Amino acid sequence: MNIHYKLDITPTAEQIIALYENSGLPRPTNDKERIEKMFQNSNLIITAWDDEVLVGVSRNITDWVWSCYLADLAVRHDYKKFGIGKKLIELTKEKVGEQCMVLLLSVPTAMGYYPKVGFTKQDSSFIINRKE
Repeated sequence: MNIHYKLDITPTAEQIIALYENSGLPRPTNDKERIEKMFQNSNLIITAWDDEVLVGVSRNITDWVWSCYLADLAVRHDYKKFGIGKKLIELTKEKVGEQCMVLLLSVPTAMGYYPKVGFTKQDSSFIINRKE
């Protein structure tokens, strides 16, 4: 397996939807326009590719000096456990630099994963949920 990581390409909505559906990440994959807007309005996107197949993505919103919100971390199901998610996080942290924290909201099924890759669980967050 020869995975290539890229910071200079935004996948197509179709590639993103296929990745999200395969990975099990709950996103509005039935709404192509919304997926496109999610990526158009993100300012740090790191992708993982196996030849022409999108196998992973880290989608972020950051100010580059204080905080970086890791909005989506997805890896194709058959590519999990090869360190792709961990590498995407490492590249995200490297790109935003040491002055910038990386924070996220986890889906319930990934709560055990994030402490293993360097995140500290916080009890100091709040949320106003979206109206689907």
